[in-house]
Amino acid sequence: MAHTPDDGTGSALPASVRLLQWLVIGLTASMILGVITVVVVVVTRFPARPTPPVPETLALPQGATALSVSQGADWIGITTTDDRILIYDRATGNLRQTVTLTRP
Repeated sequence: MAHTPDDGTGSALPASVRLLQWLVIGLTASMILGVITVVVVVVTRFPARPTPPVPETLALPQGATALSVSQGADWIGITTTDDRILIYDRATGNLRQTVTLTRP
């Protein structure tokens, strides 16, 4: 049985394997183009929304340390380390409401 060495031209491969090789290359290229297209569509369709304005300073009560901040349409909520939720008015920065949390 004669064996022809591969000289790098791909002539030693049977026609069906060469076809399969080109199909795999085409599939890889189309997958890469598809991923790039999806990324471009997501970036252009979902631009970053500007964050709502927040007053420069919010006066926390004495001894309170902010743990997390949440924002609504016209309010800002701050959870403190001493188990309180402080609700501030967004426009004025004044304290609207204090909710004390109880642990079970």
